[in-house]
Amino acid sequence: MTDISPTGRPERLYIAHSVVDGIRVVTLRGDIDHDVKEALAGALLPEEGAEDGQAPRVVADLSGVTFLDSTGINVFVHVHHRVSAARGWFRLAAAREPVLRVVQLVGLDAVIACHPTLEQALRP
Repeated sequence: MTDISPTGRPERLYIAHSVVDGIRVVTLRGDIDHDVKEALAGALLPEEGAEDGQAPRVVADLSGVTFLDSTGINVFVHVHHRVSAARGWFRLAAAREPVLRVVQLVGLDAVIACHPTLEQALRP
């Protein structure tokens, strides 16, 4: 993994970026709440022109996320819409039970593909 970035509150959220088979993988660790909204959106959205004309493919690895509130849900929906508009896809992977429960409770799993493991999320 490359580019590990604390969000200004190191105990709250760490973000790591990598690319696997052309898919942008954003590994998240810690709490996702209002305080990390901008950093989270910036990490998940591909930079303009960075895809070289290819549709963006992004996976958020949630295996290290310990808390998710409505702010994170809203960021995920926003990213999903932006990436879909560019003919790409956005997937969630490896959410822990408490985070998965929130995702399912609000119906996010009906909008954004959720996979039990990162490996499954990376499959075509």
